[in-house]
Amino acid sequence: MTLEHDRKGISIAVSAEVQAALAAGKPLVALESTVISHGLPYPHNLELALAMEQEVRDQGAVPATVGIVAGVPTVGMDAAAIRRFAHPDPHHPPLKVSRRDIGYVVAAGGDGATTVAATMALAHLAGVQVFATGGIGGVHRGARETWDVSADLTELERTPVLVVCAGAKAILDLPATLEYLETGGVPVLGWRTAEFPAFYSVSSGLPVAYAQDASFVARAWKAHRALGGAGMVLAVPPPVEDAIDRAVVEAAIERALNRAVKEGVHGPAVTPFLLAALARETEGESVRANVALLRQNARIAAQVATAIAGI
Repeated sequence: MTLEHDRKGISIAVSAEVQAALAAGKPLVALESTVISHGLPYPHNLELALAMEQEVRDQGAVPATVGIVAGVPTVGMDAAAIRRFAHPDPHHPPLKVSRRDIGYVVAAGGDGATTVAATMALAHLAGVQVFATGGIGGVHRGARETWDVSADLTELERTPVLVVCAGAKAILDLPATLEYLETGGVPVLGWRTAEFPAFYSVSSGLPVAYAQDASFVARAWKAHRALGGAGMVLAVPPPVEDAIDRAVVEAAIERALNRAVKEGVHGPAVTPFLLAALARETEGESVRANVALLRQNARIAAQVATAIAGI
């Protein structure tokens, strides 16, 4: 592990493999650690984390799993750190870390599992341009009353990382999320589709710009960056064989939202509560779809990173 000490006394750990890939101009794909620590139960979370890294490697790119390890922001977590995040000490589990929380966890010297926003921020500091995740955060349903808007959206406005995802999480207000991204100047491309996917479902009925292949995405990214743009979203529909009908998902979400209101769930607890409720409502179908789309997104992100490296 190589430590960089050029952030005003704060070290960022970049693995030797990632450093070598950066120096050689090889394709790299960042992966988030929240999927490991706040996603599936052990050992399924560990299996998924390693499978996503392997998907990237199988396409000829280098994976860079991002997290804060013992107070050190890390780009390219090693196997031991990934295992620790997957099966942590129950008394000291990794904190869920968004952009605002990075400094706190560094100062506390703890472990931090990075969300989309925090992963983007740290990946950019290390020089990684492409990031694969499940779904971005967005504008929450009922945000007119709660002002609950994910930091992922503001991060996309200011941080130049290309995020490959299955759109925004289905529990969110998707039309409002797309409007917010448009206001922030964030391009949203659809992978071989002109409709925004709805995470578990192939389509939301909302239009996006069509991107036919990795080469086109790479050219669009290069042009976007050359003209002063920051983040970009490549929205990939979930595999058809694992997708869930949109009507089924919406009905399950409504029931989960009503339960959240009755139980007084709010703030950062809302998303994990709703996702767990969806898993119960769909009898595990949402979990299977989530795993399938995460692996697919890692694979496509590696193809896009390879295309960018080749320009």
